[in-house]
Amino acid sequence: MLMSDIIANMIEEMLSEGGGELELKRNDLAGRIGCVPSQINYVITSRFTPERGYMIESRRGGGGYVRITKVQMTRDEYLMHLFHGIGAELDDRSGRVFVNAMLEKGVITLREANIIRGAFAIPMEDSIRADMMRQIILALLK
Repeated sequence: MLMSDIIANMIEEMLSEGGGELELKRNDLAGRIGCVPSQINYVITSRFTPERGYMIESRRGGGGYVRITKVQMTRDEYLMHLFHGIGAELDDRSGRVFVNAMLEKGVITLREANIIRGAFAIPMEDSIRADMMRQIILALLK
């Protein structure tokens, strides 16, 4: 098992125990797991994202902490959250993250995810991909 998987699993477990909210100190968690604090940062920024239904609050310094909250949203609230999270441009990697997040949340089926991925496989400008993703989300809201 990769170190990032171990860290993510531990954070998920702590979130479950905390009822969907967790406040942790990076250095303390890194010491418990046996890794460097930057690995904790990497896992938090890559796996506990708004697209996956998490809110992150961070304070640096001596008493610094990271607060992770699992946000409970309805399907439509989640879609609107994603809609507003799309900027003026959406690169290929970020587009895949959005599609995978919707699939993981059960907002779209595997078939629909594959259709969207197929549409995004065509070379296009990032601004067009962002517009397409917004239109897809709006269609899912209907």
